Amino acid sequence: MSQGWVDACAANDIEEEDVIRFDSGGRTFAVYRTADDRYFATDGLCTHEQVHLADGLVMGTIIECPKHNGRFDFATGRAKGAPACVNLQTYPVKVEGGRVFIKLD
Repeated sequence: MSQGWVDACAANDIEEEDVIRFDSGGRTFAVYRTADDRYFATDGLCTHEQVHLADGLVMGTIIECPKHNGRFDFATGRAKGAPACVNLQTYPVKVEGGRVFIKLD
């Protein structure tokens, strides 16, 4: 793999319009799959109270935090609903050979 790309999971490990948790280097990430088979990755914890976003609800490209229902657009990282007001960090994603890779550097 190219420098900085980390193997996160198999593409089919994520259901359509869903999210899973991925941990690497002491950090937590969230990996998303849209209904039209696009993949995205963000930091895995809500910027409001550090809750795991992988336990949240995906609707289109929106992830809703399971604790206080803050929302983010995971394609852009933008906070979209209170109480979340700080954007998420996003990461480049590619799918090769049925695997999802995230660029972390």
